Amino acid sequence: MTVARPSWIHSSFHLIDGEERFGWNELVALPVPAGGVVSGKRASTVVAALAAAQRADAPLLLTRHGDAGGEQPAGIGFSVMLESSGTTGIPKRINHDFNRLKDRLKGLSDVDARWLLTYEPAAFAGLQVILTAAAAGSLLVSAPGGGIVELVRAARQHAVTHVSGTPSFWRGFLMAAGDALPPLRSVTLGGEAADQPLLDRLCQVFPKARLRHIYASTEAGALFAVADGRAGFPADWLFEGRDGAALRVRGGVLEVRSPRAMLGNDGDWLNTGDLVEVVGDRVLFAGRLDGLVNVGGVKVSPEAVEQRLLAVPGVADAAVAPAANPITGFLLTATVVPVPGTDETALRAALRAATADLVPAARPRAVTLADRIPLGATGKKSRKGSS
Repeated sequence: MTVARPSWIHSSFHLIDGEERFGWNELVALPVPAGGVVSGKRASTVVAALAAAQRADAPLLLTRHGDAGGEQPAGIGFSVMLESSGTTGIPKRINHDFNRLKDRLKGLSDVDARWLLTYEPAAFAGLQVILTAAAAGSLLVSAPGGGIVELVRAARQHAVTHVSGTPSFWRGFLMAAGDALPPLRSVTLGGEAADQPLLDRLCQVFPKARLRHIYASTEAGALFAVADGRAGFPADWLFEGRDGAALRVRGGVLEVRSPRAMLGNDGDWLNTGDLVEVVGDRVLFAGRLDGLVNVGGVKVSPEAVEQRLLAVPGVADAAVAPAANPITGFLLTATVVPVPGTDETALRAALRAATADLVPAARPRAVTLADRIPLGATGKKSRKGSS
């Protein structure tokens, strides 16, 4: 029996998932349940499971972190439950209306585009990339379980034109690709704060690409995109809103009211947990509220310190994390990846100078030089403290 293709999948959409190639006929033949719990480790499984659950008008839970523990998705009718990243704590399960998930994808058509999937397929960001490529009729390239080296290889092999990834991914991608970079038409950042040095570098390396950084969360949905090449977002948006979303700052934390938020929100203000500060005409991100570290009674943001280090010439990447200390509770430590050929003595002096005006608690007590910074499955750096 022929199964009708859903309206959100363009007839030209194709997916390369590892070594396999899928069109609609191959996707619909995959053995996935029509609702219930589905492992979201492969992009092909995610697309097939969404289509099957929609046909059955049944709720779907896409898992990222292993066994669902016997839990089944709640509700009647077609909805999609996603798991948050758990970067700084325990992952949460959040239910979405599928129409809201694809709300900002209307009117897309780009059959010549070739997307690279750098996020987990069942993550909110990964699902957005999948739905974008499917709606546009593009080719989507996925390398299940692959690290940055494998993603660079896939980008070259399939001549990808569109890539969306975290800022941490992009730093690793630039280092791994070297001079053999694909001629990208679209460069998108999300999942972490986009710092100005990285935006400037991407603009320089991909001068013909459309450069954007997107603000979204599993709870609030896709909120807005910034395309002016500057870090943060315009302060005017706090009064005007953006793309149907209302924005405000309370106690130094960004709050949003989103038309694309999770089910059950009912238009309420959502606390994003993102620390922000208004500097001139810009709202800049300064880390996560749940990522603040208590160093001898002083709360400091590892991400804010990290941004200082990333702005130092000769730094290709950096990560700041807490380490347990018997006297102060925690101390900050830093791992720095130097640009090849950078003088170590001069670099260490520049790093000290970059943090000299911070309160003592915010200055990293140990700086380790490394050739790379490992990323988690989310494409982000781990923010959990070590003991």
